Amino acid sequence: MSRVLIIGAGGVGNVVAHKCAQNPEVFTDIFLASRTLSRCEAIQKSVLELQGRMIDIRQIDADDVKATTKLMEEIKPDLLINVALPYQDLALMEACLAAGVDYLDTANYEPPDVAKFEYSWQWAYDDKFKAAGRMALLGSGFDPGVTNVFCAYAQKELFDEIDTIDILDCNAGSHGKPFATNFNPEINIREITQNGRYWENGRWIETGPLEHHVDFDFPEIGTRRAYLLYHEELESLVKNIKGLKRIRFFMTFGEEYLTHLRVLQNVGMTSIEPVEFQGVQIVPIQFLKALLPDPASLAENYTGKTSIGCLIEGRKDGKPKKVFIYNNCDHAACYREVRAQAISYTTGVPAVVGATMMLKGHWKKPGVFNMEEFDPNPFLEELAKRGLPWHVQER
Repeated sequence: MSRVLIIGAGGVGNVVAHKCAQNPEVFTDIFLASRTLSRCEAIQKSVLELQGRMIDIRQIDADDVKATTKLMEEIKPDLLINVALPYQDLALMEACLAAGVDYLDTANYEPPDVAKFEYSWQWAYDDKFKAAGRMALLGSGFDPGVTNVFCAYAQKELFDEIDTIDILDCNAGSHGKPFATNFNPEINIREITQNGRYWENGRWIETGPLEHHVDFDFPEIGTRRAYLLYHEELESLVKNIKGLKRIRFFMTFGEEYLTHLRVLQNVGMTSIEPVEFQGVQIVPIQFLKALLPDPASLAENYTGKTSIGCLIEGRKDGKPKKVFIYNNCDHAACYREVRAQAISYTTGVPAVVGATMMLKGHWKKPGVFNMEEFDPNPFLEELAKRGLPWHVQER
């Protein structure tokens, strides 16, 4: 018997609710909560229609630690799955400690007033979770998440020594909109417009936004241009993959998307600094978010595939070795199954798989952990069962 509380009713929350409902032997009781009850009601209706299960819904402000603690004390979940905004990670971790509940999220904390994201704020909770006898699993999405597990699997099963890792994320799909983001616009644009950063030979090297790119041949998709970004999983993988000499992260963007982004930056619409408009203080990027399509609304007409994986080089048995460990995911197939596009699906499914690892006791110990710190094999076995088959391609 496992009771789970999902906080966040966006595109990813929708996938998590559906995938939990598909797995009644693990998730016997499912609660979904959000600031906007109507979003929860829509997901509740969809889950009942497609999965034949009724989930319980509640209204909650995830920034309110006391209210969230009270909700958890009332419903007594075994685990909180946080798919709300990254700004709310610390408040939800505090509530879990107060209520005595294990914690899982898909993206690391970032403060709302600074375009900066790193694990230090959450790693600082390690002693508190150990003292409470509770576990926090960080970054159980795809990247971060599955990409971390791919690296752990490579270290355990495929290589004696790993020299370099390039994480490559390609969305070769089309949603038919002139400009839209595939997840929360504010988070997405902040991530892309800040400086890039990668780790090489023991130090971090900073680059300008989208300054460097590579052309990479993605399986079943072909060659796409991918741009160097900083991404949070680099920070933990540097600590946990032994002997690593370099690690980078790349993401593909179409020319039309980049043109729109440059124009928006040039006119100040991506700024996080408040400005006064007609006597009211507004944050430009938050106003832009209100104008752009809701990422969840893109799902119905999305076509094409994503391809996300890790290009890893090193040695096995004294010989050079190079592999690409990856998953491809079809947007239209995701919509047919759970009424979502592949970006939400590839984040939501690993959250449910990470939750399964915790609830079944495969990954279970007190403290704050990243994905690659656990045995990758049971996670990858469950991942394939739950809709994200993975492949190892020799390069």
